[in-house]
Amino acid sequence: MFRHDALKLSAPIVAGLLGLSACSGSAASKASGSTDDNKPSIVVGAYPFAYVASQVAGDMAEVTNLLAPGADGHDLELTAKQVAQVGEADLVVYQEHYQEAMDEAVEQQSPGKVLETGSFLELLPRSGAGTHESEDDHDHESSSAEASEDDHHHKDHDHGAYDPHVWLAPTNVATIGDHVAKALGEIDPGNADAYKANAAALTEKMNALDGSYETGLATCEVTTFITNHAAFGYLANRYHLTQVGISGISTEEEPSPARIQEIHEIAKANNVTTIFTETAVSPKVAEAIAGDLGIQTAVLDPLETLSDQSAGSDYAEVMSSNLESLRSANKCQ
Repeated sequence: MFRHDALKLSAPIVAGLLGLSACSGSAASKASGSTDDNKPSIVVGAYPFAYVASQVAGDMAEVTNLLAPGADGHDLELTAKQVAQVGEADLVVYQEHYQEAMDEAVEQQSPGKVLETGSFLELLPRSGAGTHESEDDHDHESSSAEASEDDHHHKDHDHGAYDPHVWLAPTNVATIGDHVAKALGEIDPGNADAYKANAAALTEKMNALDGSYETGLATCEVTTFITNHAAFGYLANRYHLTQVGISGISTEEEPSPARIQEIHEIAKANNVTTIFTETAVSPKVAEAIAGDLGIQTAVLDPLETLSDQSAGSDYAEVMSSNLESLRSANKCQ
């Protein structure tokens, strides 16, 4: 009888001890947000931010991209485990109003350090599906000069009114790298100089890529390009081109028959030779428009994800492929 009672008492005690141990381990993990070998942990929701973080961190930190390879960045959905990863991270890098799931996870989980790229980059206004802006509207020099305190102090404005595809200008990628290096240096002071050096190397690479774009797109017969969705505003702004999106900022937006007719008219008026598709989104509408017009299709990758279908193994290679696609389509010398 005594042994039976003792066993009855021991079960909840053991369970309590196990629970205490598990809670203790979980709390320690959340407090540090680090991996088992004490490297800082960085969590992102899209490939471009993973690329920047990996370039800056090297092997000194662990980078986790919550978006599956080949998946559309706009459609990110997080499991409970992934939401917890956001909360346990030492650093989260993201762009507000790009992925609703990331916005919600950051707000709910309050990770150790958050780097929201819209807080330090100059954001461009959201270009809707019906917007066909002129080359003058995309002049990056005048855009910078006209950036007022009210328009571009991101603490005050609603990022939802702005284009979230900030990484499609290489100069923005370099700027993000500098901020990642600063944040990691604060988290991991012992490696601060190494992070800074890696960011400088990334800037050098992005400056070279930017120079290739400046030269490669300087003399084009056609300056308008038509894309599956309006992801390329920063690229168009930087290099004096006009982007026309069949759909708007989000890939979930369906073009109306009136919009498709407008695309036909824009393509004819501007001697467009190519309708651009992308790897992570169905090309059916773009292919149908190209077929109606008797012109070709080609891939212009918005680099929200990286997969076996990508025209390169990393951001720089895919962006170089994008440049060649634009040069060919727009008859650039």
